[in-house]
Order: sequence, then C-alpha cells, then structure tokens
Amino acid sequence: MRFVHTADWQLGMTRHFLDADAQPRYTAARIDALHRIAEVAREHGAEFVVVCGDVLESNAVGPRVLSRTLEALRAFSDVGVPVYLLPGNHDPLDASSLLASPAVRDTPGVHVLDTAGPLEVRPGVELVAAPWTSKHPTGDLLAQATEGLVDDGTLRIVVGHGAVDELSPDRDDPARIALAPLEEAIADGRIHYVALGDRHSTTQVGRSGAVWYAGTQEVTDRLETDPGNVLVVEVGDASPPKVEPVRVGRWAFPHVRAELDSASDVEALRRQLEALPAKDRTVVTLSLTGTLTVGAKATLDDLLAVQGDLLAGVQHWERHSDLVVRADADELADLGIGGFADAAVAELSALAQGDGPDAEAARDALSLVFRLAGGGTRA
Repeated sequence: MRFVHTADWQLGMTRHFLDADAQPRYTAARIDALHRIAEVAREHGAEFVVVCGDVLESNAVGPRVLSRTLEALRAFSDVGVPVYLLPGNHDPLDASSLLASPAVRDTPGVHVLDTAGPLEVRPGVELVAAPWTSKHPTGDLLAQATEGLVDDGTLRIVVGHGAVDELSPDRDDPARIALAPLEEAIADGRIHYVALGDRHSTTQVGRSGAVWYAGTQEVTDRLETDPGNVLVVEVGDASPPKVEPVRVGRWAFPHVRAELDSASDVEALRRQLEALPAKDRTVVTLSLTGTLTVGAKATLDDLLAVQGDLLAGVQHWERHSDLVVRADADELADLGIGGFADAAVAELSALAQGDGPDAEAARDALSLVFRLAGGGTRA
C-alpha cells in the first residue's frame, strides 16, 4: 500500500524579510506546490495523501487564501487521490477552526481528521489520527490516539503533529510525543508507520525506520535542513516501510558565509551570488567576516545593491558577522574631492580609525562617499 506523507503547508504564511514584491510570489508558491504534490501522488500510484497538521498558517487567514487553498485542493480530486487533513497547532479544531467549515468539508476528495483514533480508509487499512483541538494540549495526543490498538492484521498509519521527546528541548511540554511506545507498537505490528508534522526539515527519527517528519513543502527558514519535500511511503507486512523523499519545493534560503579581506574576496563573492539559480525565488542570508578597505567595502555595497534587486531577499545575520572597514588614507586622497568636502572626508577618516558606533558610522559614510565619487563599481 502506497501513500504520500506531507505536512506544514502553512498556507497564508508571511515572512518579515520579504518585500512587497516577493511576498505575493512566495504565498502563491506555497499554494502552487499542492498541484505538484497531487501529481506526485498520481505518478506513484498513491492511494491517498495525508497532511500532518498546519494546513493553514492560522485560523485567521483571509478569505482569498482560503479560496485559493480550496481551489488547489481540487487537484487531488482531479487525479483521483483523496487527501486527509490533520488539524495542527497553527489551525486547531477550536471555535475558530477553518478546517471545520463547510467550505473545506464540502470540497470533493477532502477529509478532515477531526476525531482521535482509527479511521478505516479501506478494508484492512486505517489512519490513526491525533488532531489538535486547541493550541495547548495537556498530554501526548499520539499516546491517546493509539491506546488499545492490537495486532489484528490491519495496516495502520498514525497521523500526528508535534515534537517527539528525542528532539524537543522542552522537557516540561506535556504535549511532547513519546517515541519509545510508538517504536514498541511498530515492533509489535500494532502500527506500521508514523507520519508526523511540525518539524519543517525532512527527518527520520528513532531506529525503526517507520517514524518520519515529511517537512514543509516550501522552505520557511534558513536553518531548515532539506525542506521542500514530500514522502512517498510504501507499507506492507515487512518492516521497515520504503520511504522516498520527492522534492516539490521551488524556493531556496541559502546561507552564504564569506571571509572578505581583499578586493579579490569580494569578486569571489560576486561570482558566487551571480551563480545562484532562480534568483526571484531565492532569499540569501549573509554571514560576512574579515577586514576591507573603504574602496573594497564600496564595491561590496554595490554588489549587494545589484543582487538585492535580483534576489527575492538578502538578509545579514548580524550575530554571525564581523566585517571591519578600515580607512586607507591613500585611496581617500585619490578621490580628489577637494574643498570643504575634502576636509569632511579627512574628518571622517580620522574618526573611522577608532572603535564603537561613531567609528562604524564614519566608515559607512566613507563607503558611501567613495561610491558617489565613482570609487564603487555598481554592475
């Protein structure tokens, strides 16, 4: 029996680092991925698709996001593959639940897993659901949903959402998922696969090979490892199941580290950024260290200005950056500004030799003067 495991669509998500041009494209990409997931299900002969929580960014997403979500969900009906939606911590089944609305429930081929415990999808196959009914569960929802299961020959896929205890740093979280009992149930044949959501990176946990986080369908953060996948899972009597990650994401959030101590280092960074594909779907996080002259810093500023116009976003990770700019008297003299401006440059140059915020501001000002005077190379 083969199915598709996905999670954490969080449709309607916004990212603070995306500008007014990039955000609508990112929003659309997260919804467009549903069509690719439906195609993966068709190509692999999946019987169904399970979405393990956080279908929506929240229960307060706007009507446009909900309408586009429902339209995209029709892609699964078009390929003849039913989709099962599990409420998660972002979209729990509380009084404001959108997943409980008639608009969602009336969408062809869409089923909301709103009841904890087993649900027969066909003879011999069950989904064991652990839906969130509030943002703050008071216990392990998977332990509650799987209680009392026995090995009776039924293939069971547990569908849950949350952090397993081996990965969660919060030992006081009552909703942490206990991994050991799930692995024991897998070994005993009571369950055959645990499909999880909440972790945005595709991740296998435990030793059984049958407990997985699918990860989000589109990257959401620079720290995620291998996001943008769905899992095609084949379950039978043999253990472990066969799990194949299939990429559906189109966006990328690479972290670029560079030590810059010369103009040639800046040129190497230029080549690296220019080589990035699909810039309109790429958000770069920069960690820059080293020491540059004012002229080299001006060239760097020009480079980042140009790439900033091409990329979906450029962020500076300040905590992991330490770029020092030093004022070189010779290169400043070569500007030949003259008059009062020359005296101002000399004053800034003297101030830039020190430390602290004033010196940093002086170096930034010198870099700007250098660019305006033609010392930079915006291209």
